[in-house]
Amino acid sequence: MPLNCLEQVIKASTSCPNSSVQEEEIMATLLGSESSCTGGKRRVCNGSIVTKFTASKITGQGFSRGTELPGGLLQERDKRAKWYGIPTLLQRLYESSHPNSDLSNAHSFLKVLSSQLSVEAMSFVTEDRKTAQESTFPNTYTFDLFGGVHVSSTSPVLDALCVVQPVQRHCILNTKCSLSLKLLVEILMRPTLTVQKKNNNTVNDDLVKDCLSVLYNCCICTEGVTKSLAARDDFVLFLFTLMTNKKTFLQTATLIEDILGVKKEMIHLEGIPNLSGLVQSFDQQQLANFCRILSVTISEPDVGNDDKHTLLAKNAQQKRNASPSRAEVNQVTLLNIPGFIERLCKLATRKVSEATGANFLQELEEWYTWLDNALVLDALMQMATEEADQSSTESSDESSLATGPLRHRLPQSMKIVHEIMYKVEVLYVLCVLLMGRQRNQVHKMLAEFRLIPGLNNLFDKLIWRKYTTSNHVVHDQNENCDCSPEISFKIQFLRLLQSFSDHHENKYLLLNSQELNELSAISMKANIPEVEALVNTDRSLVCDGKKGLLTRLLTVMKREPPDSSFRFWQARAVESFLRGATSYADQMFLLKRGLLEHILFCIIDSGCTSRDVLQSYFDLLGELMKFNIDAFKRFNKYVNTPKKFQTFLTQINSSLVDSNMLVRCIVLSLDRFENLTEDVKVVEVLSECCLLSYMAKVENRLSFLFRLINIINVQTLTQENVSCLNTSLVVLMLARRKAKLPFYLNALRDKEYADKYPGFLLNNFHNLLRFWQRHYLNKDKDSTCLENSSCIPFSYWKETVSVLLGSDRTSLCAIASYIDEPFMDLDRDLLED
Repeated sequence: MPLNCLEQVIKASTSCPNSSVQEEEIMATLLGSESSCTGGKRRVCNGSIVTKFTASKITGQGFSRGTELPGGLLQERDKRAKWYGIPTLLQRLYESSHPNSDLSNAHSFLKVLSSQLSVEAMSFVTEDRKTAQESTFPNTYTFDLFGGVHVSSTSPVLDALCVVQPVQRHCILNTKCSLSLKLLVEILMRPTLTVQKKNNNTVNDDLVKDCLSVLYNCCICTEGVTKSLAARDDFVLFLFTLMTNKKTFLQTATLIEDILGVKKEMIHLEGIPNLSGLVQSFDQQQLANFCRILSVTISEPDVGNDDKHTLLAKNAQQKRNASPSRAEVNQVTLLNIPGFIERLCKLATRKVSEATGANFLQELEEWYTWLDNALVLDALMQMATEEADQSSTESSDESSLATGPLRHRLPQSMKIVHEIMYKVEVLYVLCVLLMGRQRNQVHKMLAEFRLIPGLNNLFDKLIWRKYTTSNHVVHDQNENCDCSPEISFKIQFLRLLQSFSDHHENKYLLLNSQELNELSAISMKANIPEVEALVNTDRSLVCDGKKGLLTRLLTVMKREPPDSSFRFWQARAVESFLRGATSYADQMFLLKRGLLEHILFCIIDSGCTSRDVLQSYFDLLGELMKFNIDAFKRFNKYVNTPKKFQTFLTQINSSLVDSNMLVRCIVLSLDRFENLTEDVKVVEVLSECCLLSYMAKVENRLSFLFRLINIINVQTLTQENVSCLNTSLVVLMLARRKAKLPFYLNALRDKEYADKYPGFLLNNFHNLLRFWQRHYLNKDKDSTCLENSSCIPFSYWKETVSVLLGSDRTSLCAIASYIDEPFMDLDRDLLED
């Protein structure tokens, strides 16, 4: 049997000159402290460590961790292996942390360990969380190595103890928490720590903080630790109880955030002891930090990009999980906490003093190069507070923070960034709640607590300040990029506006009183009734100042670079204001502010190439122009040359998935205008507008219809491209109204034969309509959206689909009548899970 590492040590040592002396020294080292005297009597040794180890192979009862090895051996090897005393510290930690001990000695050892591991954790956090390796984080590796790896013949502990051979580095199998981590968890959960005496509150607080610090450092530097802690539900819920103590809140919150991020199952918030009392005890800063945790508990698990996740799969999942999800239950739990939403609104809208000085941007860039997450930023804020308290009692030198090294200074600008990061988390939570099942309840509270007027007051000074970085980061809206706090804040703000305005009467709170009066005047001039939602708007809850939030948004929207990622979110937010039942007054309000010309410039003249930005502008343009003859007149005035019009058509045709909503708007508007032949203005625009003239040609409408049906099928339908199916249906519904449906179906058949692929388009369209029935007939919101956006009763949608799916092959309006028998494939069940 090959010799193990320790046997090789002895063999190599005894073969050297003066071997007898060296052998005696090594054996003494191996025996360690067992030769020490106790009570005047010398301890009797049960044999060398090699003997113990050999016996463990036979009995199966060996060392359970590296710290059970003799202390003398650990100390002798420490300097050569550069362990920095960690094995010895762990050994003493075990010895001094037995049940019912006062833990004061254990705390002294733990404090040193915490300091050693924190250096590596900080390095890890500031280096974009690169893959942790033992060579990069030797202290954490050593802690894990001696903290709970079972010692066997292939153990890295014995390899590390080998004196002759070079130190062998091995990966550690972390299937369970190491014993050291279990010890820390056990110390934290001891009842003796929660029953604190007045004279040792500080000691207990510091002990808890150091335990949490070591756990967190191991989580971020050692693979598998976070998942091991997340598997202990009792520990996860216990951590929430530690948040009642302000001194340990930050460390606890940070650890919980990491643990919940990897936990397989979402926790039930109602399972947290006295959650309501806990939240109500938080100050505003703690509540903002707590929102980082809440964001994990109220968001549906990520199952891939929502727009790219197929509707077929979504429907199947909803059928399997008919009951409310944990995220939805947690949302209800939060809404039941008294004062919760009101405090979030105050957090989101509280003012921050503006930063001054010419070097603000440079400071911001320098700090953000190494500030990776809120943990570091909070630590800096805590450090600054402590130093400020100390300086107020010990020194009057106010420049101490500014004269130290970069990482020990906290410029005023960083306090603003800190506040921004808080608001990002708060806005995210509010946005998720706005999109949940309790949307109307949340809407009512956000209006009551004046969230929108508060954000309006912050818009110029904080949300969209004049100070903007020249090297603006451009990224797709679905890209997982590491945005700066300011970029994240702006995007989250725009997402909130989109959720707030979308199909809800509270959208008029984005205006001020003067702007509401302007809407009323537009309606009066056009001799049309005011929208009921406008009439019912509580004027005491609208925006203050010279401009409302919507108008401010339009102003900054026009200044953005062509491919700026903000343009996508800005357009989505403005579009949401227009969505729902078409309002002529709302459209004219935006048209008067030059929105249509700005959109056309971006599509035709700006050179914008971002598909996401172009899609958002197509959608916005569709809502802005729908049924509005003035909008089409303005369009024709801007697109005043054949070259411009051809560029516009090229952009539309380059991706119908992106532009089909605009195509739908043009088709619907043309149909309405053709029925208003007594209106001189309408007739004039119909004859002059190049866009309406183009769509009036039946061959162009058929071309769009062919492509809309051809680019989708049941298996590839998503929330993003299902609009292509609905747009094709709009074309056919309008044809049916004019008794031209057979003509369009026959044209589809001719197209198939012209392409020498008979049955392809019509079979595909038949299957799409079967899916449409199953999807929309159980979706109240979706059906309402279809009706509002098209001004076609949903009953007519359903009726048209039924007619198209009719099985009577003699019917001229049934798809089946236009597919020859050999090419018919209508019975295949493509809707199986």
